[in-house]
Amino acid sequence: MNAAIRIGTRGSALAMAQTQTVARALERASGRAVELVPITTHGDTSSESLSQLGGTGVFASALREALLAGDCDLVVHSMKDLPAVEYPGLTIGAVPKRADARDALCARDKLTLATLPAGARVGTGSPRRIAQLREARPDLTVVDIRGNVDTRIGRVHDGDLDAVILAVAGLSRLGRADAATDVFELESWPTAPGQGALAIEVREDTARGSSGAGHRGDARAADAQLARALASISHSTTVATTLAERTVLARLEAGCAAPIGATAMIDTELFFLTATVYAPDGSARITSSHAASLESQSVSDRRAAALDVGGRVADELLAAGAAELAPLKGA
Repeated sequence: MNAAIRIGTRGSALAMAQTQTVARALERASGRAVELVPITTHGDTSSESLSQLGGTGVFASALREALLAGDCDLVVHSMKDLPAVEYPGLTIGAVPKRADARDALCARDKLTLATLPAGARVGTGSPRRIAQLREARPDLTVVDIRGNVDTRIGRVHDGDLDAVILAVAGLSRLGRADAATDVFELESWPTAPGQGALAIEVREDTARGSSGAGHRGDARAADAQLARALASISHSTTVATTLAERTVLARLEAGCAAPIGATAMIDTELFFLTATVYAPDGSARITSSHAASLESQSVSDRRAAALDVGGRVADELLAAGAAELAPLKGA
């Protein structure tokens, strides 16, 4: 019962920072020590752009394999990097409260998207952000980049780029929020499904609170304790809204790097979801919005509403030609 909880994580500064947040919460909830297990993923070692890598699971596969192999007890993902399809033997055990889901421009001289001069070089590795930039400012030069947050901001400071676009949540978790010179509102600049949220993935036996009949009683008790701790740090509204956003990805059979933005919210008795698919060059977009009534705020009612609106939005996007507008399958 007193064994440390082993948390698998990518080794980047951002991944370690957000996993430390989860570790502290689990320590408080479980009363057990926590050990971080850094794991190198294909996305960390490749220098290819996200569009070339394919996006789907490039940061998640190695973490999942380590979890299934028993090298750790759970793994922490940036939810926007986690494929929407279920992975055999694993399940999401908890989703902590979501951080700011917006994108931000980090530019030289405190410039904003509106005040960047024509021809300014703006870096991003996200096909969605590339499409949004090209739609909003076709006169800018978009540079496909990789690297961690500090590396990207450093390229602006060094004069190689005029600006980069990064997630507000990542900047905040690294204590770099002051680097943002322009923050984009979700209504006009929707972000990736699940952006700002963390997904804690566990083996299915752990989620059930039992290691199975073949395991010792102390192992089953430890799993039951961990399952209770995970439940206590999970945030029901974030669980529901990210499920709706990721349902769009799943129904579109789209990868994590597809040019899709989605925003879900719960307002009293209504569940809202809006999603947009962009042409890669920013020349066109298709948007769908739907809402569902909530009879209660129960977990089951919110889940049903999330699946309902996610399905309806995805079906409408497909009917409007989303699959022809953008590379979705395998994107």
